[in-house]
Amino acid sequence: METRNRNVTDRCIEQLDQAVRTIFGEPAGSDRSNPAEPLHDDAFTATSQAESICLMRVNHAGEVCAQALYQGQALTARKRKVRDQMQQASDEENDHLVWCRQRVGELGGHTSLLNPVWYTGSFLLGAATGLLGDKWSLGFLAETERQVVKHLKGHLQRLPENDHKSRAILEQMKTDEARHRDTAINSGGAELPEPAKNAMALMSRVMTTTAYRI
Repeated sequence: METRNRNVTDRCIEQLDQAVRTIFGEPAGSDRSNPAEPLHDDAFTATSQAESICLMRVNHAGEVCAQALYQGQALTARKRKVRDQMQQASDEENDHLVWCRQRVGELGGHTSLLNPVWYTGSFLLGAATGLLGDKWSLGFLAETERQVVKHLKGHLQRLPENDHKSRAILEQMKTDEARHRDTAINSGGAELPEPAKNAMALMSRVMTTTAYRI
């Protein structure tokens, strides 16, 4: 049977479905195993458990933003190859999203109450970036991933030493994000101007500081 080519309306419906799954449900990923599954944690103190919950809630919120960015960029990307690349990265980001959500639940916490806000803002930003052209969209992706890797390194230093499960998740995320960054650069991503990089870093700080608490 002949497969119908997807038009803009089809992709918009797919984006809406993905948004609902990301914020309220369980999005489909790449079916990789959770790297924390074979590990066991040492006993937590109340303080260390609370810190792990807050850090993993921030990382979950960051993955909500990443998913929205990729989906927004995929919607407005001009080349099919770039859209496919965004979708592949999106599937791996969904793995991160699921792993972080599971970990927050295991620790007895909740994900950020502002996830709908994070998703909406990031989706619009991603779509706007895609409209600027694929080289800038890929450049934005590369810079986002560069900042995420830096952020994950900081969280790995802040995690309680006995939180082995969260550490395994963040280590795998760091590896994946670095690969996404390199792929975007090698695919022709343009270097963003410093003011844009600084604005992105400021927005990231607002999100991480707020998600840590709410």
